[in-house]
Amino acid sequence: MAKSNRREYVWLECTETGLRNYRVEKIMKGTERLELKKYCPALKKHTVHKESRKK
Repeated sequence: MAKSNRREYVWLECTETGLRNYRVEKIMKGTERLELKKYCPALKKHTVHKESRKK
């Protein structure tokens, strides 16, 4: 039988512009906040994006 993992969508927000550019699915059980280097179309370069929940 498959384990039930609680998954939730979170937004990745650019730390330089504050724009939410990406939505990713994440397993929520005891995990830390995501911090990834992704492409920001507003700045036209790769920047650090941090997890933010949809308000």
